Amino acid sequence: MSRFIEPGSEFGQLFRTFEHTAFRLETRDEYKSSNETEALRQFVAGEPVDMGWFQNWLSMIREATAEGKRFARVRVVTVPLTDYSRFGVFCSGFTNEAGEDIRYLDRAHADELPDYDYWLFDSRLLVRMRFADDETFLGGEVIDDPAEIVRHNYWRDVARHRAVGREDFAP
Repeated sequence: MSRFIEPGSEFGQLFRTFEHTAFRLETRDEYKSSNETEALRQFVAGEPVDMGWFQNWLSMIREATAEGKRFARVRVVTVPLTDYSRFGVFCSGFTNEAGEDIRYLDRAHADELPDYDYWLFDSRLLVRMRFADDETFLGGEVIDDPAEIVRHNYWRDVARHRAVGREDFAP
């Protein structure tokens, strides 16, 4: 059984109510978000990047990790990196400093993984993310089927095993 949740307060609540771990598998080379459009433009142009748009996320990570919770993600990326993926590596310096463990996996070594993004909360709640054709986030399908959750836990473990930390991926 599953249900769809749109971006906004219900989706955001998942990040405030998990107990132990929040893991994301990212599989896209591009994402579109109005929050980061200007920062991405600044980054690509080689200008100083205003990270004000990112502060709420960083604060949430700091608070959660101070409580002993863990944020982790693996980004499956195409090499050579797109501008967006390079921007993601830049941003991961801030999120890693805030307490999130972001790792990278070359797409050439990700053939066993799904080709879609998901969040896994406490190894028991799965949210398969949905995107429009223009890469805009539409929301997520909340899935509570135990077999699907076990499969996604396995994929999390495979991804983390094969991925490398930011400092090794982009020294």
